Amino acid sequence: MFDMMKMMGKMKEVQARIKEAQDNLVNVKAHGESGAGMVKATVNGKKQLISVEIDPTLMKVEDKIILQDLIVAAVNKASEEAEIVAKEELRKSTDGLIPNIPGMDLSNFMG
Repeated sequence: MFDMMKMMGKMKEVQARIKEAQDNLVNVKAHGESGAGMVKATVNGKKQLISVEIDPTLMKVEDKIILQDLIVAAVNKASEEAEIVAKEELRKSTDGLIPNIPGMDLSNFMG
C-alpha cells in the first residue's frame, strides 16, 4: 500500500539535500585550459569564473586577439566541466533517496 506520509517525508529530505548540494556548489571547482595550457580558467559549480592564468609569453599587444580567444575557450571548457561536476554532486547528495528513473532530469534543481 502506498504511504503518502512516508513519501512526503522523503520529498522533504530530498529537497533539503538538493538545497545543501546547491549551496555547496560554490566550493566545487572545475578547470579548463586552451592553447596547450597557455590559458587556464577555474570556475565554481555555479559556473562563476574564479581565476584566469595566462602564460606570460602571450602578453604581447600583437597577440591580443589570440589571447582573447584562448580566454573564452578556457572559460567555456571550465564551465562545461563545472556542469558535469555539479550534476555529479547533486546525484551523490540524493543517492538512495530518489529512484533512478530514466528520463528524469534533476539538472534544473542546480540553480
